[in-house]
Order: sequence, then structure tokens, then C-alpha cells
Amino acid sequence: MNIHALDISFARTPDVLLEVSQILGASLDTEMTIGAILRLLSQRLQLRRGRVIFPDPSSGELRVRFAEGLSEDELRRAVYAFGEGVTGRVMATGQIALIPDVSKEPLYLARVTDLSRIRGRKLAYIAVPILQDNRPIGVLAVETDRATDIPFENELRILRILAAMIGQLSRINDLVQEKTRQLISENIASKGGRKEKGMVYGILGESPALRKSVAMALRAADSDAAVLLEGESGSGKERFARMIHLAGPRRDQPFVCINCAAIPANLLEAELFGHEKGSFTGATATRPGKLELAANGTLFLDEIGDMSLDLQAKVLRVLQDKTVQRIGGSKEIQVDVRIITATNRQLQDAVNRGEFRMDLYYRINVIRIELPPLRERRDDIRLLASYFLIRENQRHGRNVVIEHDALTAMENYGWPGNVRQLENVIARLVIMAETWTISANEMEAVIAEESRISVEAAPVYDIQKTLPAARPYERVRGDEHQHIREAMALSRGNKTAAARMLGMSARQLYYRLQKLDIPI
Repeated sequence: MNIHALDISFARTPDVLLEVSQILGASLDTEMTIGAILRLLSQRLQLRRGRVIFPDPSSGELRVRFAEGLSEDELRRAVYAFGEGVTGRVMATGQIALIPDVSKEPLYLARVTDLSRIRGRKLAYIAVPILQDNRPIGVLAVETDRATDIPFENELRILRILAAMIGQLSRINDLVQEKTRQLISENIASKGGRKEKGMVYGILGESPALRKSVAMALRAADSDAAVLLEGESGSGKERFARMIHLAGPRRDQPFVCINCAAIPANLLEAELFGHEKGSFTGATATRPGKLELAANGTLFLDEIGDMSLDLQAKVLRVLQDKTVQRIGGSKEIQVDVRIITATNRQLQDAVNRGEFRMDLYYRINVIRIELPPLRERRDDIRLLASYFLIRENQRHGRNVVIEHDALTAMENYGWPGNVRQLENVIARLVIMAETWTISANEMEAVIAEESRISVEAAPVYDIQKTLPAARPYERVRGDEHQHIREAMALSRGNKTAAARMLGMSARQLYYRLQKLDIPI
């Protein structure tokens, strides 16, 4: 076995190392980043079935912590004692192991590789130590086919660099975890153990508007009072409802949700109240409704404004008497359920028009929480985009990154579909990306296409409260240069006034000034 310290001359760094640096720049999340690096090795360099092995803190055995292309059964078998086999030796000595043909190496244990499937091919195994302070803390290992005897110099150089990056990433992650534990301890000590940030419940963002809504929701969680969530479609109403449930005393009981707008009116009653066998055509068995299924827990009624007046009366009776009667049944069933409702329109207007019962409105509107649209929390767009990018890269096995100017373009769009629209756009960009980088031009093209969808139904409002509305997002065009210069001259350099003349927000104008290289 060829185990030795190698002094390899540093040749021109391949493009793959640039892509790795972009991955590290996009996120320091260990699982996402190392997974992306291993996928990159497989896709770009044919260094397949990569794995990162670390000692188990409890047993000291070497186990695969991150892997690409290994089955669950293979991961269970990939356990080594310190110094055992090729992998154990690399961990013990801190030296590189290069096995050009694993079928001829007696120290190769083949706990992961089925040698019978090689069928005469030369399968090489390379294991590189991951070092911290010149001490091995883990092993980066890959497999690759090699039909000829071409030296492995390039692969070894890249693997050594990546092992060093993983070592630094591991150090940073340890420091971050320690600092996080310290901050959590301080937070618990200073706030009596109460978790006040929605991020714990999957709500991302630090904008003042979002933090205000999160704080109200967490205060409401401690009670059993009915909560009405008001917000545009895609603003996260169901996620807020789940947060209120999980942060409250009913957290260990069921959380049941139903979208009143997604179910035909003639079926919604059966969904809510259930039915007895034979109560109507197709009722072949007795079935409890959502109200029963949510007993002792929380029922979330989304888009309650679309519920018929007749059904509103029956829901009001449930809230008053805390009993349910199934369709076709005569028995009153006691239910203890907390009700959270949501709507994407002003229910007061529906009450005034006679489309929503006033008595039900006051029953469900004990605590009203407004959820801010994404255009009112633009500072959260980068955070949300990064989160969705990491998730979609993991889901689709990609390593796509977003350029800085592309993120700026995202911040200049009004996102009428809110977080849901942003999530879908990121997913589309990751799946359809032809390169590993999403440029500003690509982002602008996608956003311009998005802005043509239901603009009148979902207008893009100006970020400045003094202006009623801004025009939909459009790509920056070269012929805008003269118009913008004239507006800036007429307003004597006042960007807010110039933006008003041009029918855009100040932020959109500032972005165009940068893109068109117009002096500010």
C-alpha cells in the first residue's frame, strides 16, 4: 500500500475549486456545504462515492458522517476502528492513502465496495486526512475508475485542498455551535426560558414588521383565545398558525388545517363535521370531521372568508357550545379545540356587505395579527433566498449560487405572491440553471416574466408609504438612460422626486442608476 506524505507542486487551480469557494461563500452550514462538495467531486471530476469520516464521540469508532452515492446499508457497514484498514491507517498516521487497484490491496476492507461488481476494472481508492493543527480529525475518501496508469497528481492536489477546507469549516462550525449554545444559555437566563424568535418554528426573517407579528403570535400562543391571521396569499399564514400551536400548551395535541376556499361548499360541511354511514350518497362509512380530529388540539381554518353563511352559523354554534353533530347523526359530541383562522381579505368589509356574520367575526377576532407582505420586509429577501437556494440545491443535487447583483434585482421586485412566489422562483432557477451561477440578467428575465402574471390582481406597491403604487418590475433597458437623466436633472438630483416622475420606487430608480452607470 502506498501510504506516504506527498509534496505535490501546486499547479493551476481548476475551476472546480472556484465553485467550491462559491459554495462556502453561500453558506457555512456543514451538512449542506460538505454534501455539495461531494456532489461536485462526483459530477465534475468523476471522484465518486465520496465520504467524510469522523470519530464517533461516544465510541471512538470511525463512521461516515457525510456521503454521496452510498446506500443506507453501505453506511451501516462503513465502521472502522482507529488504525483499522486503509481508512483507519490514514486517521492514525495523518498520511494520504492512494490505492490504484483496491482488488490487489489486502489492507482494503471493502466494507463499502462490493469487489465482485468491479469485473476486471481498476477501481482506485484515495483517502486524505482532514487536519486541524496538524492533527488528523477525520478522513476524506473517494473512489474512481482508472483505465490507464495516468498519475493521480491532479486528484490528490484537489482532495488535499478540499480536506483543508473541510477542516476549517469543521473548526468554524464548532465555534459557531459553542457560541450558539452560549447565546441560548444567556437568552434563557435573561428571558426566563421563553423562546421569542419565530426562527425556532421555521419563520425566517429579522425585519421589524415580521418581528412584530412573531412577537404578537407568541404572546397569543400562551392563551386559548381565538386568533385571526390576516395576510396576503403566500405570506405564511399556515406557518404562523403552526407556530402558535407549537408554542402553546396544546403543542403535544393534534394540529389540523383545512382550506375553506379549496373545498366545494357542499363538501366543506362534511369535512368539518364528519358524517354517519348512509347519511348521503357515497357515505359508505362513518367518518369523523376535522373538528373531532383536532380535539384537545388546534384547528386552523384558512381562508374562512370563503365559507358560506349557512356553514358560518354552524361553526358559530361549535364555538359557543363546544359540541359537534355529524351529518346524519343526532348525537352531540363534545369537542375542546382551539380555533385559529386566516383570511387574505378584510373581513370587516365582508361583514359590512352581509357576506360574513358579524357574531362569528367577533368570535374569531379575539386576537388579530397582520402578517406583512414580502414587499414590506425586503431586508429578509436575501435571507429567504439563501435558505431556499440551499434547500433546492440539496433536493436536486446542484451547487448553484446567486450573484450579488441578482440578489439586488430580487430585492427590487415587489413579490406579489410573497414568500411562496420567491420559493417557487428559486426552485425554478436551480432546476433550470445551465451553469453553476445565476446572473443578474437571468434573474431579471425571470422576474420580468413573473411581473406579467396577474399584475392587476396583485399589484406591486411602492416601498415608500407616500406613493400609492409602483409599476410592475421590468428589466433595465438601455433606452431608459436618457429618461432617467432628464428626471434627475428636473428634480435637481432628488431621487425620490425623480422616481415619482418616472413611476417607480426610489429603490428601483437607485438600482437603474447603478446598472446604467449614471452618476448619483
